[in-house]
This record gives sequence, structure tokens and C-alpha cells, in this order.
Amino acid sequence: MPSAVRTGLRRPERPAINPLRLLLFGRPIPTEHQEHTKLPKIVALPVFASDAISSVAYATQQIILVLAAAGLWTSEHKELYSRLTLNVTAAIILLLAIVVVSYWQVIFAFPGGGGSYIVTRTSLGINFGLVAGAALLIDYVLTVAVSIAAGVQNLLATPLLNRFSDHTVEVCLLFIVGLTLANLRGLKESGTVFAIPTYLFVTMASTMILLGAFGPFIGWEIHADAVNREMPEFARRPPLDLAGYGIVLLVLKAFANGCAAMTGTEAISDTVPAFREPVSRNAGITLIWMAAILAFLFMGISYLSANLHIVYWEVGHSRAMPVIDQLSAAVFGKTGSPFRVGLYYVMQFSTTIILVLAANTSFAGFPTLASIMSRDRLLPRQLANRGDKLVYSNGIVLLGLAAALLVVAFRGSVEGLIPLYAVGVFTAFTLSQGGMCKRWLTQRGPRWRVKFAINFVGTCATAIVLTIIAVEKGPEGAWIVLFVGAALVWLFRGINRHYERCRRDLSIINFKPDTSDITNTVLLLVPTLHRGIFPALQYARSLSPDCRAIHVEDNPDDTPRLVREWDEYVGDEIPLVILPSPYRSLIGPLLTYLNEVRRERDDHIVTVIVPEFDPGKWYHAALHNANGFLVKHYLGHLPGVIVSNFRYHPNRMRTENGSANNGN
Repeated sequence: MPSAVRTGLRRPERPAINPLRLLLFGRPIPTEHQEHTKLPKIVALPVFASDAISSVAYATQQIILVLAAAGLWTSEHKELYSRLTLNVTAAIILLLAIVVVSYWQVIFAFPGGGGSYIVTRTSLGINFGLVAGAALLIDYVLTVAVSIAAGVQNLLATPLLNRFSDHTVEVCLLFIVGLTLANLRGLKESGTVFAIPTYLFVTMASTMILLGAFGPFIGWEIHADAVNREMPEFARRPPLDLAGYGIVLLVLKAFANGCAAMTGTEAISDTVPAFREPVSRNAGITLIWMAAILAFLFMGISYLSANLHIVYWEVGHSRAMPVIDQLSAAVFGKTGSPFRVGLYYVMQFSTTIILVLAANTSFAGFPTLASIMSRDRLLPRQLANRGDKLVYSNGIVLLGLAAALLVVAFRGSVEGLIPLYAVGVFTAFTLSQGGMCKRWLTQRGPRWRVKFAINFVGTCATAIVLTIIAVEKGPEGAWIVLFVGAALVWLFRGINRHYERCRRDLSIINFKPDTSDITNTVLLLVPTLHRGIFPALQYARSLSPDCRAIHVEDNPDDTPRLVREWDEYVGDEIPLVILPSPYRSLIGPLLTYLNEVRRERDDHIVTVIVPEFDPGKWYHAALHNANGFLVKHYLGHLPGVIVSNFRYHPNRMRTENGSANNGN
């Protein structure tokens, strides 16, 4: 008969579930159904690409913000204002195409997922991998904070909800909690729910762009007076010198701001295993879909903004209406025909929803990446554990908490959070493409020169953009990301050193276990003598012949009664040791006696049994002491000491006693 046997006689019954837990998280999913949670392309697109697609709601806005602040909003610079908006947008779309082609190769080269972290760690080594991992984790947190803040900004800009604009932070936190709970219910469930609003936004935004561009030719009226074309006096700044290097610096700053549209591009390559088979092909097709939708919407929104000469400004907590709100009001209309007003509200609500759901990309990518880094001993092992819904529950909760802290710290301000954005993601882009270049140089293979050229262009392009972003956004807050990134790398190293030390200490290579007998002294804590102590006495006697009852004397007046009852009901079978405690401390006298017992003999284990009352109702627990917790806290870390809880149940003992009496 083999020494290890897997039982399989009967399928385990489904465990009982708390009704509240069932309502919040749904029924657990057995491990063998893991394949059923894999996503088809039609569902994977909103789950993994909503971040990139939704960025069109604030990317153009960030470009216009820079150009308007430079003084180009005036009518004399109208043509330059429009031309720069479109040119910067086109440059970012070109960069998007380069990155997408590069990540297409990553998807097929690394079908196990992990994106930049896996590529960098595998090709460039663990040190660069730590930087890539830190950059991505930071970017995922920022994605949640920025997307939700932008969504709430658009939501509260509508006339219907504008009166709640003073409660931006509270509304943001409400959305974060909702997304966290939705993802804890399981990836496939959340993806199915999020698909409808994502496709609704794409449909409404496309309709707005087409009507805005071609509507006047078919008689569709554009409400040009609904957009903001002026900047208030208090928001005006001295115009920048647009000669020579001035215009170059302005374009670079606008480009750096607009690169917020690129965030989320990598999410599909991070989560390739979540797709249905063939995983690489389906992930690659979804990546192309995402890029095409993003490019069309981004250019369309920039074209309408330039054509209508929209001005967006922000000073402190005062700001113009979001660009999407202005475009929607111009194309559909806030007043007039109920049909057109209805389209306006559908557009605004769908924008809000997809911006909020864009954070779902991070809720899919962050836990997956954290689990991979956890298995590499760079993060706590708990992040690699799947919950009963086959999702990385601990990573989901950690992401929700981190994003909530960011929202509170920056008061839900999109403009306050944007300077932190894109540094992390372009760091990951650059390292990933550099890692792919090294991969092709070392492994080669079919058409390796073409593949190398693609990734080399991607490396150069993203490195240049990273430099621009770091220089332009550094003074505005990007230095915080660099500081946090360095702190994370230091933390990863510390965690890895700890796990490596544990691995060495616990390794069984060349280890010969000691098979000699060990002695066990059992100490049973006895606060007083009652029915619950007697089952604990039986358990203590079963562990060792050297069994002692320990009473810490915090009230000497009660000791004579305990000694008398002990002699009457227990006798000499188990000695009762009285430990004086003049300062009424439980732990002090117990530690002193425990050290004496441990010195009695070598190869000695001491088991401390703590009888604990089980009240039956959770709310009754506060009515009883928690000495068991104190004993475990102070004694559980001592070598050679085992702390065991023995819980006694008065209801059960009452029932058994009643049955015995009836039998008699």
C-alpha cells in the first residue's frame, strides 16, 4: 500500500455559506470549473480594454488644458490651437500603433501572461524585473484612482447631479467599493455585467463623433454656444513665448499630458491566460480591436474639440466643464428636444460608467501580476491565493484600499492625479520592449531580425516618451511615483531575502530527521473548576503522562475553594500548581514557570492548553474574557512551546447531561 493515498470515494458536500456572504460574493466555484471562467473575446474586450478605451474621455482634455494655459485659446491663435491639438493626437496614435505591434509579439512569446514584468525578468534579469513590476503595480493603482475620479467628474457635471459636486470624494469611494465587491464575485460575472455599458459608450461616442463631423450636412443642428470658448480672468496666465524652443516645449508638454491615453494598453498582455483557447490568438485579436477603437475615438474627439474650439481650464478646485460634457452638449443638446436631451444624458452616463469600469482593467491585471510576483517570492504569498470564486481576492482588496487612499489624498481631483500618471506605464513599456530585443538577439529563430526591428523601434519610441514625461511632469508630482517605485523595489528585495532565508532554513536536502522520542509536558490552565474543565482534563491526559494543571492566583481568597474542589473531583491524578500573582498578571507568572519547565530536560516540548468558552452567538463573545488570545500572543512564538485551544460548549454539555439524566 502506498504511503500517501488520495481519497476519492465521495464528492465533498458544498460547504454551508453565510447568507450575507452569499449575497455579496455568490456561490463558490469548484477548482475543476476554472476553465469555465475563461473569457471569450467579446467579454474580454470590456474587461481588459475598458481602461485604454475610456482614456479618450480625458486624454484630449489634458492636451487642451496645456494649450489653453499657454494662451492659445484666444481667437488670434485659433488655427494654431486646433492644429496642435490634432497633431499631438496623431503623434500619440502613431505611438499607440508602435506599442500595440510590439505587444502583439509579447502575447505570442509569453502566453503565460505577466506582460512587462515577465518579459523584463526573463530577458533582462531580476533587477530590471523589479523595476518593471513596481512600475506596473503603481500604474494599476493610479488607473483606478484616475478613472473613477474622471468618471465622477463627468457624472457630477450634468445639470441633474451638479448639486452633489461638493461630495466628489464620497462618490468616488462608493464606486471603488462597488467595483471591489463586483470583482470579488468572480471575473466572468463582472466581465459579463460590464460588457453592456462599455459597448454602449463606444456606440454613443461614435455616434457623437459622426454627427458632430457630418451632421450639419444632413440637417443635424450643432449647438456651438454650448461649448466653452473663453477663459475667466482669474484663470488666465501670461502667454508663453511661442518662438523657437517655446513652441517645442509646449508641444512636448501637451504630448506628455495626452499620453494618458496610452495607459491600459498592456493589460491584455498581462492577462493572456484569462482568455479562452487559443489564448494567444484571442488575446492578440482583442488587442487589435482595442487599438482600433481607441484610435478612432481619440482622433474623433480631438477633431470635434478643435473644430468647435473648446477651451478647458483648471485653477484650484475651479474648472471648466469636462470636454466630453461640452461635446455632448454641442452635438446632442442639454435643452430642447427630449430625444436630443435624452441622448446627452445617455452619453454622459455611459461615459461615467466606462470611466468607472475602466478601473476594472486594473482589478483584473493588478491581482494577476501580484500573484505572479508572489510566486517569485517578491510579494507576500497570500497574494497568490485564489478565493472561492477563483479570483485573487487578496490582491483585489489591496488594490481597492490603495486606490481609495489615493482618492482621499488628492480629493478626487483628476488634474491632481494626472501628473502621476503614465510614468509607471512607460517605464514598463520601455523595459518590456528592451527585454524583447534581447530575447530576439539571444534566441533568434524564424524572422528574428524583423521581430527585433519592431521591438527596437518600440524601445526607442517609449524611452523617448518616458524621458519627456519625466522631465515635463516631474515638477508637477511625477517625482512621487519615482520615490514610491524605489520604495517598492526595496520592499521586494526585503521580502525576497526573507523567503530565501526561510527556504534555506527549511530545506530537506541532505536532512536526516531525528526519530528519537521526545518528551511532552502538558500544562492545562485552570482559572476555576467547572464542567468545561473536565473534557479539557481528558484531552490533556491523552497527550502525555506528565500533565499538570496551572492556576494563576490573581485572587488568593478564591484559592482554598479551588483546592478543596480539586481534591474532591480530580484528586492526585493531575497535580494542581498554584502560581502566585501579586500584580494580578496572567502572563508574567506563566512565563516564569514555563521557563522552569523547559529547563527540566532536553528535547522537551511543552504544550499549553487554554480552555475557552464558546458562547454560541458571536455577539456574546464580548461578554467573556479573551485570555486565549493573550496566551497565544505571548507564548506562541517561544521555541518548543505549543499553545492549544480547547473550546467547550455549554449548550452541548447541557444537552448531553439532560440525555444522561433522562436515561437514568
